[in-house]
Amino acid sequence: MTRLVIMSNRVAAPNSRGSGGAQGGLAGALLGALKSRGGLWFGWSGETAEAPSNEPAVVTQDGATFATVDLSPEEIADYYEGYANSTLWPLFHDRLDLAEYERDTGIGYEAVNERFADCVSPMLRADDVVWVHDYHLIPMGDALRRRGFRNRIGFFLHIPWPPTRLLTSLPHHERLVRALLAYDVVGFQSAEWLDSFQHYCAKELGASVGEDSGEIRIDGHCTVARSFPIGIDFDHFIGLGETGEARQTAQRLLSSTRRRTAMIGVDRLDYSKGLPERLDGISRFFERHPEQVNDLVFIQIAPPSREDIESYQQIRAVLEQKAGQINGAYSRIDLVPVRYVNQGLSAAELFGAFRACKIGLVTPLRDGMNLVAKEYVAAQDPEDPGVLILSRFAGAAEQLTQALQVNPHSPDDIARNIAIALEMPLDERKARWQPMFECVRTQNLEVWTRTFLDALVSCGTPIAPSDINSPGSTSLS
Repeated sequence: MTRLVIMSNRVAAPNSRGSGGAQGGLAGALLGALKSRGGLWFGWSGETAEAPSNEPAVVTQDGATFATVDLSPEEIADYYEGYANSTLWPLFHDRLDLAEYERDTGIGYEAVNERFADCVSPMLRADDVVWVHDYHLIPMGDALRRRGFRNRIGFFLHIPWPPTRLLTSLPHHERLVRALLAYDVVGFQSAEWLDSFQHYCAKELGASVGEDSGEIRIDGHCTVARSFPIGIDFDHFIGLGETGEARQTAQRLLSSTRRRTAMIGVDRLDYSKGLPERLDGISRFFERHPEQVNDLVFIQIAPPSREDIESYQQIRAVLEQKAGQINGAYSRIDLVPVRYVNQGLSAAELFGAFRACKIGLVTPLRDGMNLVAKEYVAAQDPEDPGVLILSRFAGAAEQLTQALQVNPHSPDDIARNIAIALEMPLDERKARWQPMFECVRTQNLEVWTRTFLDALVSCGTPIAPSDINSPGSTSLS
């Protein structure tokens, strides 16, 4: 059996520095794939060193190997905080106004990818299947090809792919996309992101695009681009509902709401999640229905992220201000309409909170998939399910078509759908929830992992060990 090699910005390494960087169902699914095949997971340790070594720190457990390297403060500033999260992240989430275009951070981004390629090359075998993850490591496939590796190499993007008209605002955009075309398989979370990528390749590069086959041909190389909708670790998440932690959380929330309907939002503190716009919609709802303050309470769970980046500091300040304004205008002496929680919950606590809340409000301005929407659906009581209000601009909207889909930019639309959700009869709630639950159950994380790897193994570049240069070589094969 061929070995699986996973490369990502952070590594779910057990008992090692930086092990907290990759958490949740995705890490568990990838760990399962590694252990079943025997494999390697490589990436940044999450640690800083003034003069980081190119010799990875290695931990082996249960048949899987974890290899991590440190980054220098300058590398973190340019590669991670700079190009990845201040250029690519806002641009790929349609926030051209927040994207920063700095030549030095672009150079630093490519330099870290080159160093990662140097560090991992001695560890690669001729028949390894390599799976690279997310926007931090877009150039990695090309870097490995230039070092002579002919392995099957795939890439999956966990965030949206922008429309061509936005991507072309990125300096050297063609260089970035050509690096993606060094992979054998490129995966996207939704058909919309796939269509945008194919449109760019045809219009800007003149590539031959097979819409049915997904094949993109240019310069004698064929890359298969497809949509692989990611799912949740369904069995694991459902199992959390049986824990005391989940049940206690649900009970505490229910007892504290005083028979009011609880509506919940769970998001990282990020401008792509549409949190200020969400609160504008809630404010509009209470403005139109002030009496409903006795019937509805909104709970926003928003743990902080990337606190060193100025735009994230700003979004927190705006969110706190808007939540305070709503509570100032509509609170009663014994209740408040908005509970803002600036910390995270465990997965079991989230299950309990989702089960107790009869409305799930998931309104990102742009999201690759949004697994919170799927977790909310999975956690519902089949006999009394809640209502999912979902942004039409989340990748999950392609699959969860029975949700109340809204325009997150419109306070009126959000307010109107909150009112609809509050009044929705049980029969309609069940009719909407059942097909969404079946989708979440069957299109789960295990299916996603297997489907992508099957595609990569079946259509990758034929492996020719005799053509591969010695690992770490920078010459072409």
